[in-house]
Amino acid sequence: MKKICTMLAMMALLLLTSTFMPNDSQARVGGGRSFGSRSSRSYSPPSRPSSTPSPSRQQPGAPQPAPSPPPAGGGFLRSMAGGVAGGLLGGMLFNALGSGGGWGSGGGSGLLGILLVAGLGYLIFRWLRGRNQKQQDGFQPADYGQQHNAGQLYPSETDLAAGLASINQTDPDFAENRFNDQAMDIFFKIQGAWMHRDLTPVAGLLSEEVRKILQEDVDRLLRDKQINRLENIAVRTVEITEAWQEPGQDYITARIHANLLDYTVSDTNDHLAGSTTEPVKFEEFWTFTRPAGNNPWKLSAIHQS
Repeated sequence: MKKICTMLAMMALLLLTSTFMPNDSQARVGGGRSFGSRSSRSYSPPSRPSSTPSPSRQQPGAPQPAPSPPPAGGGFLRSMAGGVAGGLLGGMLFNALGSGGGWGSGGGSGLLGILLVAGLGYLIFRWLRGRNQKQQDGFQPADYGQQHNAGQLYPSETDLAAGLASINQTDPDFAENRFNDQAMDIFFKIQGAWMHRDLTPVAGLLSEEVRKILQEDVDRLLRDKQINRLENIAVRTVEITEAWQEPGQDYITARIHANLLDYTVSDTNDHLAGSTTEPVKFEEFWTFTRPAGNNPWKLSAIHQS
């Protein structure tokens, strides 16, 4: 009976931790998650490329799903709820295993308590996630690069053209092709710095918020003695999807479609995760900002498609 109760408790602990643990299958820069700031457009998902027709244009009159808000705070809430519930569950399991009679006459009640804590932790997680979703739903983003037509949303080329024209007014030398080259150059430099676990060479290419987030990830890799190797990087397209100005500041969001080998090894080169032969294909939207005028661009946000 003691062995059965112990196995059930361990299964409950495994189920709970698997519920709250994030998906680390994508370990590239940023861990395959959205983060950073798009300033006033932070609560508006990036527009799709103008060269890719939206579903509303491909199928006129068809109902379109509403764009989902970025996952702001979702990982934090999941980690907090998982930490609280997991800590309580782990403590009860430790106490039960450490006490001689914990799994004897009182084993049933001890196991019931563990399962109750597991259920409570899951309910807390669901409640926090629901509350966070309601808060996000409460934001009504302005017409940031999108227009409403018969109840449908689609990217506005007019908005993009107007944004690029505004940037060109304060920087007459601005050119889309030159920016695409700069964005690709920044992309490769950041990937290299990430793999070497040293952001010093690219500190000037990152906003303060993005630098802080990536530095925390790099510190974790160093602490765990892990290296995220990114090899055979191939950028298929870099395309500007949004451009706008705010007081004294330029913003451009570019869609980056690329593939690479993404795997993790230990400091002693033991393979830990990912594939050394199967490339990972991904699409991300990188937002860059700079003081208005002919100034260097910095990465301010990465948004997953």
